[in-house]
Amino acid sequence: MNWIFEPIAAPAADYYLKAQQRQQQLTKPPGSLGVLEECAARLAAMQRSDAPGIERIHISVFAADHGIAEEGVSAFPQAVTVEMVKNFAAGGAAVNVLARHIGAHFEVVDAGLCQPVALPNVIADRAGAGTANFAHGPAMASAQLEFALAAGRRAIARALDHAAQLFVGGEMGIANTTSASALAAACLQLPASEITGAGTGLPPEQIDRKAAVIAAALQSHRPLLDTPLAILQTLGGFEIAALAGAYIAAAQQGLPVLVDGFISSVAALLAARINPGCAAWFFFGHCSAEKGHSRVLQALSARPLLTMDMRLGEGSGAALAVPLLQMACRLHNEMATFAEAGVSSG
Repeated sequence: MNWIFEPIAAPAADYYLKAQQRQQQLTKPPGSLGVLEECAARLAAMQRSDAPGIERIHISVFAADHGIAEEGVSAFPQAVTVEMVKNFAAGGAAVNVLARHIGAHFEVVDAGLCQPVALPNVIADRAGAGTANFAHGPAMASAQLEFALAAGRRAIARALDHAAQLFVGGEMGIANTTSASALAAACLQLPASEITGAGTGLPPEQIDRKAAVIAAALQSHRPLLDTPLAILQTLGGFEIAALAGAYIAAAQQGLPVLVDGFISSVAALLAARINPGCAAWFFFGHCSAEKGHSRVLQALSARPLLTMDMRLGEGSGAALAVPLLQMACRLHNEMATFAEAGVSSG
C-alpha cells in the first residue's frame, strides 16, 4: 500500500503564470470570464501546455454493496445496486447519456457487489462480496482496503491507456451515503446529524434514524478512527476506497480529476488527507443537494463549477460540468489578444 504515499508533483507554476498573463491580453476586461479563467490557467499548469485541452475524458463508475444497508438506512433495497450495474452496462443510466454526449470513454467496475455480474462489459475488480455492517464492526479488513485502493489505481492505468486528459469517477452502492456521511463526520469531527442527508430520498424521520445509526457507530469505533486509512477501513465502502485510490493515482500521473458529488467528494477528502499533494489536481463539478456536501467542499477549499440541486451520484454532476472546462480551454486558446484584434487595451 506504500504507493499511495508516493510524492505528487505540483502543477507547473510557470505555465500557470504564462496562462494568467495571456488572460490579461485577451479581448475582454481582466477577470471578466470569472472562474473559467482560473480553470484554463490551472489546466495549462497541469498539462504543461500553452494551449490546454480537455477532449479525451475517461469515466469510471465503481459499484459495491454495503453491509450497513441491513440497518434500513436507504429508501431502496440492496438489490438495486446490481440492477443499476446492469443498467450502466446496457447504457441506460443518466451518466451513460452524459458520457455519450461528451464523447467520454465509459466503464463500470464491480468493486465489491454481493453477487458478481457476469457481463463482458463489467470490469470485475472485487475487494469482496460487499462490506461488513459497520454498525457492528469494521467495514473491511486491511487487505480489502489495500485491494480497493489499488482497484482505483488500475482504473487510472486504463484511463491513461486511452490517453485521457481528464478523469471522472462515479459510484453506485445502496447505503453508500450512510458510509460517506460516517466518513465525513469522522474526518471533520462533526456530529452525524450535521452531515447526514436524504440520500436516495429518505423522509425526515428516517434521516434522523440514519444519523442515529451513524452516531452510534462513530461512538463504538472511536478508538479506531485515528488515521484517514483507519477511518476508511472502519466506515468506508469498496467503491469509496477505489475512488480515493483513483484520485491519488491520477494526481501521481499528472492526470486532472473532476470530482462529482457528495460521495465522490468524501473520497476526495480522504485522498487529500492520505496524500495532500493530490488536492492540487482536483476540480469539483458541482455542489449537490445532499446535506453534508457543502461542508466537505468547504473542508477541501473547493469551488464547485455548478449548483444544480442534483443528488444522483454516478459521476453525473461531474459529467455535466465537463463542457465548462472544455469552453474554458477554447476561450483561452482561441480568443484574440488586443494586439491581434487591433483593439485598444486602454
